[in-house]
Amino acid sequence: MWITEALTVFGDPLEVTIPDPNHDFSGGVRGKHHEAYRRGTNVILLDPDVAEVFKNSETVNAALRLLLTLAREQVGKR
Repeated sequence: MWITEALTVFGDPLEVTIPDPNHDFSGGVRGKHHEAYRRGTNVILLDPDVAEVFKNSETVNAALRLLLTLAREQVGKR
């Protein structure tokens, strides 16, 4: 059985799943997925005022891609 607690981060719900205390982790391997997770994950914390505007990774990525495009156009004009 899993226990789920609802928390709030910047007004949005965040679910945290806590394993049942009776679950047996004795066969687990420490760091088994660490390298794959590190390669495939890039976590960036946004300040609250920015997080109000950019609600998810899609909007952040779209804005950054636009900024990159504009920057490249400006460099090309030199």
